[in-house]
Amino acid sequence: MKLAVVGGGSTYTPELVDGFARLRDTLPVGELVLIDPAAERLELVGGLARRIFARQGHPGTVTTTSDLDAGVADADAVLLQLRVGGQAARLQDETWPLECGCVGQETTGAGGLAKALRTVPVVLDIAERVRRTNPDAWIIDFTNPVGIVTRALLNAGHKAVGLCNVAIGFQRKFARWLDLSPADIHLDHVGLNHLTWELGVRLGGPDGENLLPRLLDVRGGDLAADLGLPRQVLDRLGVVPSYYLRYFYAHDEVVRELATKPSRAAEVAAMEAELLALYADPALDEKPELLARRGGAFYSEAAVDLAAALLGDGGPSVQVVNARNDGTLPFLPDDAVIEVQARVDGSGPVPLAVPRLDPLYAGLIAQVTAYEDLALDAALRGGRERVFRALLAHPLVGQFAQAEGLTDRLLAHNKEHLAWA
Repeated sequence: MKLAVVGGGSTYTPELVDGFARLRDTLPVGELVLIDPAAERLELVGGLARRIFARQGHPGTVTTTSDLDAGVADADAVLLQLRVGGQAARLQDETWPLECGCVGQETTGAGGLAKALRTVPVVLDIAERVRRTNPDAWIIDFTNPVGIVTRALLNAGHKAVGLCNVAIGFQRKFARWLDLSPADIHLDHVGLNHLTWELGVRLGGPDGENLLPRLLDVRGGDLAADLGLPRQVLDRLGVVPSYYLRYFYAHDEVVRELATKPSRAAEVAAMEAELLALYADPALDEKPELLARRGGAFYSEAAVDLAAALLGDGGPSVQVVNARNDGTLPFLPDDAVIEVQARVDGSGPVPLAVPRLDPLYAGLIAQVTAYEDLALDAALRGGRERVFRALLAHPLVGQFAQAEGLTDRLLAHNKEHLAWA
């Protein structure tokens, strides 16, 4: 089996490689190709990847290339984890929205729109080249904003599935707290990428005992602290929102915090410099402890599980993915991309049935989906007015003056990445 990773020079790649090495019985990778235009970074990461495979006795090979077409040729799956504009663009996404009193974040709000505008055209170009070279390859998208990017891929007819680590992170946390195996935990996970709630935590499967009330009673304080929300929010909702919901439920508080502390982009950039220095050490043959602070916990396990279900012959598995709605949430269009439990096999994901959602959640999902419609239109066709409309529709913006000011700033900071601007 051949896997190709576009954005393989990322400092995060050793986490993926470690998962491929440890879980080789689940996903027998014969060749792993790391693809990236940043040759110096790519060789550092590629060297460590080879040493990780060797340390763990993995028989597969790791190759590196800056030639996308050659790298994806004959690949069974192509994993996308690119960042157009790098950490410098992320720093801007987290900074200029604050000037308008709005959350500065790389995947939601105005910063998330900027990232979508830069990213969608690049991803679609890559996907077309994959299709020309190898039309049967699956595209597994880790690239944020995952929902919008995956929707662009699916609307263009690509074999694509989106993946996020929020659900697997909750699964592992809850299993640890309940002294259970992660395989024993089934989440009633529903929403959009970075806009999800755990409506239930079930023992053994979708029809199992709901352990969520016990979790909230015993570990509600710990969970609230992890999410940065008051305990009473969880008690009153009776569900677990993802940590991205803090941008909605405590928007003004978050804006004040972000305005008075270093950006996450600056922290990650400093970590990346340290990581690259570590990767250059020829004696290093395992992922360093520092990588855990980089973000993306358990992505490797989620990636292995998804790729194995899409490519293996072991039958379907149930896991949380980003996939077409196709009536699962009846208040959304069929081509919306939702993040739910799905049955996944070689033909792709099929979302499991979801109970009727409380309007408290359905309303916000519908509004953000409308924003994503407008955001994708702006990413595909460009134009200041389309950017403005998307910003005005976003619930984290929603005011005319803010949308105008954010549009001006977004375009000013992203001219080099937007041909039409």
